[in-house]
Amino acid sequence: MVSGLAGVMAPGAFAQQDTVVKDTVIKKKAKYTLNIGGGNLITKSSDSLDKAKKGRFVGGITFTRIDWGFSRLIDNGSFNLSPNNDFLDYKGGKTSTFSFDILQFGYRFNSNFKVYVAGGFDWTLIRLRKDITIAKNSNEFVYTDQSPVHFSKNRFSSSYVHIPLNFEFRTNENKNGKRFYLVLGPEVSFLLNGKIKQISEERGKEKQYDSYHFQSVRYGGTVRFGYGGLGLFTKYYFNDMFTTSQQAGLKNMSFGVTFGLN
Repeated sequence: MVSGLAGVMAPGAFAQQDTVVKDTVIKKKAKYTLNIGGGNLITKSSDSLDKAKKGRFVGGITFTRIDWGFSRLIDNGSFNLSPNNDFLDYKGGKTSTFSFDILQFGYRFNSNFKVYVAGGFDWTLIRLRKDITIAKNSNEFVYTDQSPVHFSKNRFSSSYVHIPLNFEFRTNENKNGKRFYLVLGPEVSFLLNGKIKQISEERGKEKQYDSYHFQSVRYGGTVRFGYGGLGLFTKYYFNDMFTTSQQAGLKNMSFGVTFGLN
């Protein structure tokens, strides 16, 4: 699903731009519109152009800040897993993250600075190396070795609703109509579910759902930097990835590319 979306996403398709209306085109009374994609509430009359250059509220439905990249587990400051967490040994090249925002509301102070709260969804997809199955509805992390069954895919994942508070800095437009962006801020996330997806010759395709001890509330921070509608991001989550005492100090970070920065 991720690769399919990425293939059709043109960076400019998701970058939101504040609407600019020339006073020689529209000479009607001020009214507000909600733009899907741009998501900004702005006045369209010539009398309000000066206000648009100053502060104004912006917000609405959108589809942007699409983050696609890699996830890494950090075990008490190390990228190497401790014996307590060795069962979570994963394939780095196939352990990924995917997220996007679908709405935002905030205030643009001027052409170069905006503060807004957004909302969207976030997935962390861990591709396990070992042929194990993590038990559901257990007080501790319990798993069973499935040998001689071999899984061609053994994916352990979580999905969250995230709510970031972003501070956006951007340069003035250049002669090509593009800008440099720096977007950073904290976020809080709420667990939707955990999931295990396994594929093997012996069992075919299997899916199981449970909380799997993922944190019900997760908090962290994000930094994005880019040009036009394309950029890079990194995320780090400050609290532990799981609620179990054996996994204390195990955290999650991710990094990759962003489509749509505004």
